Amino acid sequence: MRIARLQTPDGVRHAIHLNEEWHHIDDPFAEVPSFSGAITPAEGAKLLAPACPAVIVGVGHNGLDHPLPVQPWLKSVHTIANPTDVVRAQRGIGPVHVEGELAVVIGKSAAHLTSDNALAHVLGYTIANDVTNANQGAIDERLFQAKAGTKYTPLGPWIETDLADPDDVTIDVMINGQVKARSGTFNLPSSVVDCLVHVTKWLALEAGDVVMTGAPGTFVEVQQGDEAAISIAGIGTLINSVG
Repeated sequence: MRIARLQTPDGVRHAIHLNEEWHHIDDPFAEVPSFSGAITPAEGAKLLAPACPAVIVGVGHNGLDHPLPVQPWLKSVHTIANPTDVVRAQRGIGPVHVEGELAVVIGKSAAHLTSDNALAHVLGYTIANDVTNANQGAIDERLFQAKAGTKYTPLGPWIETDLADPDDVTIDVMINGQVKARSGTFNLPSSVVDCLVHVTKWLALEAGDVVMTGAPGTFVEVQQGDEAAISIAGIGTLINSVG
């Protein structure tokens, strides 16, 4: 099931995709959707970032050469961008990368999750473009300078609730229509469940919060004027241009 946030003449609405239409719902986190009766045609619909998190958690992975747990970090919600928004890349500070990542949208309060119950707290999955000032990580190990920027976290195009195996989806990053990076969550050293268990050991998450699960080699340098498209199998494609 696809859940989107739409800009409509009546304001922002959540909706479920049925028969090439967006059928408006009252609460995207309800166990059983309640339809309002309003419908927006899919063609021409204005899609917004599908979640409004209070917290965005990024995940740094560690491999065999650095045998530590995943290392979470926080990214400001002020960096969120909608599909088709223009990313305002900072200039004069070195290369700017787009990073294609699977993002987990939390569905209900989540604290001290276990491997048995972690996925029961997930509403679904979307695509995150974790835009990064690549050289700044060496200067600021907390990643504030690397990850802060206007519209540096595009999310979308919607939430997919039925992803068969989030640890086995392909991720393509395309720049101006050409594939520049191809990998998948199967190349991440830690699973989605591992990430959620570790994050919620330290931080309680609430419905709508977002956990970006890391970039498995899916990062590409971009220039002003480029169009970045990130596709994840089973979800769709998130497109943003770079200004």
